[in-house]
Amino acid sequence: MSQDQGLFGVHGTGDTSGFGGLVRSAISVGSAERPYGSYFDDVADELERAYPDFNDAIERIVVDRGELTLHIKAAKLQEVALKLRDTPSLRFEMCMGVSGVHYPEDSGRELHAVYPLLSLTHNRRIRLEVSVPQNHPHIPTLVEVWGGNNWHERETFDMFGIIFDGHPGLTRILMPDDWPGHPQRKDYPLGGIPIEYKGATVPAPSERRSYR
Repeated sequence: MSQDQGLFGVHGTGDTSGFGGLVRSAISVGSAERPYGSYFDDVADELERAYPDFNDAIERIVVDRGELTLHIKAAKLQEVALKLRDTPSLRFEMCMGVSGVHYPEDSGRELHAVYPLLSLTHNRRIRLEVSVPQNHPHIPTLVEVWGGNNWHERETFDMFGIIFDGHPGLTRILMPDDWPGHPQRKDYPLGGIPIEYKGATVPAPSERRSYR
């Protein structure tokens, strides 16, 4: 168990949130052991039968707070996704997008991509998670598997800097093309610009007083 303090890894910007003294325990959830419960065992069994490289592709299986998460090696992501989509006993027809997460303390695996999947056929939900190093943040695109991921991958690239190899047009979607850095990483400075509001000027966050 580790602890996050203050701005959760951001330094040199001043604390403008009022939470500078906040201390939070960060708990790492380990691999689950069978039986997983619910339909989770069936999903794991069916995927293992359909995909011969199951043990090589799956880094670990986590059951936490009533959710099943398969941690997948980046190189195997597309293969696993196709099996989850096309195997009749699994049939995860929908990917609800992809979300980025930044764990600066997770050395060599700082950037995570999380994919919530939905099977309309079997009324089941699971998640896939892929971890890559911040200095080489490459993950295969899933646009050819689930077309709706196109803009979600662009947003995750824009906000976190994860590069989705093979994406048909991986450009920023929220920030200008020449914007420096990726704003939702935890080491991104608060920055900002002064805002004029009813004749008064509100200074940029980095220029406000510190609460430390």
